[in-house]
Amino acid sequence: MSSKTNPRYTGHFRHSLDDKNRLTIPSGWRVAHTEEDEFVALPHPDGYIAVLPPPEVDRLYEKAAAKNLSDSEAQDVLTQLFAHAQTLRFDKQGRIGLTPELLTHAGITKDAVLAGSLSKFAIWSPEHWETKGQRMDSQTYRDLMRRAGI
Repeated sequence: MSSKTNPRYTGHFRHSLDDKNRLTIPSGWRVAHTEEDEFVALPHPDGYIAVLPPPEVDRLYEKAAAKNLSDSEAQDVLTQLFAHAQTLRFDKQGRIGLTPELLTHAGITKDAVLAGSLSKFAIWSPEHWETKGQRMDSQTYRDLMRRAGI
């Protein structure tokens, strides 16, 4: 069941995994959701975990469903992407449990950085997050904003 309000994921937060590989989601990111809302966590090629909320999952579903079964390249990509994905929900304490495979993909062992990108969010290892921030000089940032139409 998707929420009525479009959630907005802004800011970044550092949290630690508990002993069951659960990660607490910031309360401000949870307010637009119910415990029934399903998210999808995907291993992103850039080395982090992309977390898609219900509206983004719905959009991705429509795109994936529109691919012809005879399009073997598209089917290969979808199979690889979703074979390593995870459907998840927040528990009563606002946590999500992540698979060891996703955590290994992102290089996360204990601490994680949750970074918002307005309509979705990412989970990074602190080391990868710092490296990404160091690569972002003002010219690069300006160019990225221009290409995004902001």
